[in-house]
Amino acid sequence: MTVVFIKGDDETLVAQAVQSVVKGLVGDGDRSLMVEEVTEDDYSDGAEVSPAALVTAAQTMPFLTDRRVVVGRNLALFSKAATVMPFIELLTIAPDTTDLVLVWERASTTNRMPAVPKGFTEALKSVGAEFVEAAPSGRGRKSLLDERLGSGPVRLDNQAKVAIADRIGDDVGRLASLLETLASTFGEDASLSADDVAPFLGEASDVPPWELTDAIDSGNIPLALEKLSRMTVGGDRHPLQTLATLHSHYQRALRLDGAGAGNEKAAAAVLGMTGSTFPARKALTLSRKLGGTGTADAIGLLAAADIGLRGGSGLPADTVMKVLVARLTRLSR
Repeated sequence: MTVVFIKGDDETLVAQAVQSVVKGLVGDGDRSLMVEEVTEDDYSDGAEVSPAALVTAAQTMPFLTDRRVVVGRNLALFSKAATVMPFIELLTIAPDTTDLVLVWERASTTNRMPAVPKGFTEALKSVGAEFVEAAPSGRGRKSLLDERLGSGPVRLDNQAKVAIADRIGDDVGRLASLLETLASTFGEDASLSADDVAPFLGEASDVPPWELTDAIDSGNIPLALEKLSRMTVGGDRHPLQTLATLHSHYQRALRLDGAGAGNEKAAAAVLGMTGSTFPARKALTLSRKLGGTGTADAIGLLAAADIGLRGGSGLPADTVMKVLVARLTRLSR
C-alpha cells in the first residue's frame, strides 16, 4: 500500500498536486475503475461530519483491476486528535491493494487551515508515507516557482523567467495554465524570451505582505505603491486586511523602542517570537531607523488611516491606503 499525504492552503496548487500524484499511481490503468475520491460532501452526516465514507472506500476491494486509488479530500475537517483517530487506524487496516492519497486542505466550512494533529503525522511516518507540500510559503514557494519554470514544456531564458515570476507573484497556481498556453502557441520545447511571453502574462498577481513592508522600509515610494496595488488588486485583499498587516509591522518596532534589545535574538525575546529570528531583525532595524519619534508618527498615520477607511475622511479606500503607504515610506527615507 502506498500512502501519500498532500498538504496545502492554495486550492489550485493542491488540485495540481493531487492530479499529479493520482496520475502516477494509476499509470497505464483505467482511472474510471481505479480511482475513488471522497470529499467534504461525503463526510456529512446530518449536523456532524463522519470519516465513515473514506474508511469504507479505503477498505473496498478492487473490481476489474488489481488496485484501487482512494483520494480523501478536505481532511482538515478532522483537525482534533479524537476525530482523526479513524484515519490513523485506517493506515494499519487498509488492504494492500489500496493506495491512499490523503489531502489536508480546508473545506468550504472552515475559515482557516488547522494544524495536522501530531499523532496523525507520526502515524503517517510510521507507515512510510510520502509527504507533499502543495503550497509552500516563503522560500519554499519561490523554489517551487523556480522548479516549475525550469521543468515546463517550453525553455525560458532568464529574463523571461524573471518577467513571469514578477507578474505571477505569490499566485504560483497560475503558472501551469500559462506554460500550457505558451507551449500550444510556440510549440513544445520552444526557446522563449521576455518579449515572447509578455503578451501572455495578464494582470499582475498578489505578492506576500513582506514585499510591501520591505518596499516601505526601503524608502522607495513607487515600489511600495506598486506592491500595494499587487496586494489590493491582484490579491483582492481588503484595505483593512492590508492595514492590519502594516499595523503589526509597526507595533513590533514600537515594542522594541526603548526595550534595550541589542541584537535580533534579544529582540525576538522581547517580541515573544520563536523559531527564525529574521523577522525580529527586521523589526529591530526599523525601530532603530525610525527612532521613537518616527515610530510614533507611523502609529499616528495608521490610526488616521483606520478612521479614513471607516468613512472618517470621505476619501475612497484605495486613496486612503495609497496616501498612507506613501507617507509611511517617506518616514523611512
